[in-house]
Amino acid sequence: MVLGFNHNIRYKGELFHVQTEDSGVANPHIITLLYRGGVILASAKTSYADIIKVEQLELVVESIMKEQHKDMMRRLKNGEFDARIFPGGVPAAAAEEQSPAVEPPPAPPAPQVAPAQPAPARPPRQEAPAQPTPAVPPTSPAHRSLDEVILDYLITGEDK
Repeated sequence: MVLGFNHNIRYKGELFHVQTEDSGVANPHIITLLYRGGVILASAKTSYADIIKVEQLELVVESIMKEQHKDMMRRLKNGEFDARIFPGGVPAAAAEEQSPAVEPPPAPPAPQVAPAQPAPARPPRQEAPAQPTPAVPPTSPAHRSLDEVILDYLITGEDK
């Protein structure tokens, strides 16, 4: 029997838990569950009864478990469960977390009233034009949470 895997993942502002376990050779199947707040949102079950006699069974089962565990995290991250998780749409706080902030352009300066006495002519003050803040996608390393970095690493095995 192989020990299981457990990961807590923050996705769109919500905390999820992915758990994968092996039931052992007496009941040869691997179960992966996706939880939010103690409620099971999704499950995946794989039987390995057909390979019970294979050499190095524990290594094979561990490999299947890792792939099934990663697959559940990928499915969550790819939005497969969004309709079930957020039936009324993604909460506003999570949507803001996922998209870069866009500031409205500055308001034009208020018109100035000419003084009653003519003032000495001076050149109008010119302000430097406001530089637009470049939109940075939420997946850039500078705007990702540690949970997102770890999740990407676990899913892809690559350091982005």
